[in-house]
Parts: sequence; C-alpha cells; structure tokens
Amino acid sequence: PSVGRVGDSYDNALAETINGLYKTEVRAYWGRLNDRRDVEWATLQWVDWFNRRRLLESNGYRPPAIIEAQYHQQVQGSVRAA
Repeated sequence: PSVGRVGDSYDNALAETINGLYKTEVRAYWGRLNDRRDVEWATLQWVDWFNRRRLLESNGYRPPAIIEAQYHQQVQGSVRAA
C-alpha cells in the first residue's frame, strides 16, 4: 500500500532515499561498474545485504531477516493461542 495519499510526496521521497543510498554504497564498495552484468550482480549483492545482513542499532544490532523471522514466529504463536 501507499505510504501517503494521492498528491503526497511521501512515496517518492522514500523511493529516492533508498535509490540514493543504493547508488552511494554500490559506488563506494564496487567502484566503477563496466557493463549491465556488473550492475546486476552489484544490485543483487546490495539487496541481499540490505534485506538480510545489515545490522540495525535500533534492533539491537540484529539483521532484518532475524527480526522478520521472530515477528512471524510471534504471529504464529498468537494465532495458535487464540
């Protein structure tokens, strides 16, 4: 679902933030990418890191994949208890 309402700039701002972060980090880590294959590989590695391995201070320095797995376990536990 959309972050904002029609006419709000919130969706675009969120997308631009992530795009800027991606471009900055890929350039800093991989440097110049020579062709489409390099860009695709760098993108796959960045998305894997961003979604599965980056450590978030606000989550006790645990990666997002761990937080998500714990959330789903809690939801399943509460559904079974009900």
